[in-house]
Amino acid sequence: MPSTQYLKKIRPVQLIAVIFFTVSGGPYGLEPLLEYAGQHGALLVLLITPILWDVPAIFTVLELNSMMPVTGGYYKWVKYALGTRWGFFEGWWTWLYTFVDLAIYPVLFVEYASFFFPHLRDYKVPVCLAIIWASAGLNILGIVPVGKVSLVLGVAVLTPILILFGLAFYHHTGELTIQSPSLKGVAFPSLGMALYTVMWNCLGWDNTTTYAEEVEKPVRSYLVSMFIAFALVIVIYFLVIWVAQLSGISPAVLAEKGFPAVGEIIGGQWLGALLALGGMASTLGIYAAVLLSVSRVPQVMSEDSLLPARLNKLHSRFQTPYVSIIICSVIVSLMILWTFADLLIIDVTVYGAGLSLEYIALIKLRISEPDTIRPFRIPLNIAGLCILCVLPASVYFVALSGAFSSSAETIKPVLFAIGALMSAEVAWRLLVLRKLSAH
Repeated sequence: MPSTQYLKKIRPVQLIAVIFFTVSGGPYGLEPLLEYAGQHGALLVLLITPILWDVPAIFTVLELNSMMPVTGGYYKWVKYALGTRWGFFEGWWTWLYTFVDLAIYPVLFVEYASFFFPHLRDYKVPVCLAIIWASAGLNILGIVPVGKVSLVLGVAVLTPILILFGLAFYHHTGELTIQSPSLKGVAFPSLGMALYTVMWNCLGWDNTTTYAEEVEKPVRSYLVSMFIAFALVIVIYFLVIWVAQLSGISPAVLAEKGFPAVGEIIGGQWLGALLALGGMASTLGIYAAVLLSVSRVPQVMSEDSLLPARLNKLHSRFQTPYVSIIICSVIVSLMILWTFADLLIIDVTVYGAGLSLEYIALIKLRISEPDTIRPFRIPLNIAGLCILCVLPASVYFVALSGAFSSSAETIKPVLFAIGALMSAEVAWRLLVLRKLSAH
């Protein structure tokens, strides 16, 4: 494998775009929030959840990445701190959850594209497959093309949203009030789904580190890019839900028809069309960015003999893990028939388990290697770090409990997610047996 110093590297402005799409890609997917949390609870959940769920994750990622800015990111951190077995679990769980995550976006693309072509839903499978394999080709070309495409798609996503904000504030001058925050009357299962909705729209900060060696000045670039991306995400989410409330749209209609329906109320059909185009651009950008991150994980796991060596094969010209990209795309192609709600629950549940290992790795390395150079260091002692890590865990278990106390249809994806988590132990034991038989 050639030295990374000869590979083209992504610049901070492109990294901001890639992080934005890896984590968010705009507010598309937040539409059910008003129905779950109610008019008085939506903005409250939207503000509190990122503070408890995202901020600890961002700080953890920045500190660990400043210690080890390497290809493989979180997998390498956990393996180094907790040992090969837990590193394998981290990589396995991330691989599984990302297959689920990736399957969501081609389906959402079809939903937004049906604004223009209502019968497109009848051709969902071929359209989804075209998106999956076009993105595979883009990723094989390398991180720089993905970064450039992310910038273009970022403009396509943000422009209609900015127009929506401008028109909404122009039409509602003097009426810019915020609903009094309250969760009164919100049933516990609905609160769980509201949390899942926001958590899903705000996860993936660690995914952006798997290609750290392909980023110019990675420590500083990640520090600046993550904080800018986080501010961008939260401001956009808050404003778009606020505008939806100002428009007077029914929460049920918003959940069914999405933000293009808000655009039609605020500015007419032309704005609804622009927001539908923004939703299409968002799903394409997220898919390409997430595939970029996950394709590097099996690559480095195969280097450690934890997955077949062929996964480590790089393209002779572009030096990208094309075998890993192709395998990821094949598996995602088989998962596009799941419903959005089921995929969301499985996605967040499996992701949260992997994220917990990163928090444990953070604390373990603070204890075992307190003097190791950390260009970015969370200004907390061990006790403070433990408290910091309890915050996202509390949100995670409240959401999980809410799903369990809901209907049987909601319980099924949770049980599937638990089965997916347990499969890591099965895969690990098979790996150990294979190594023993080889000797």
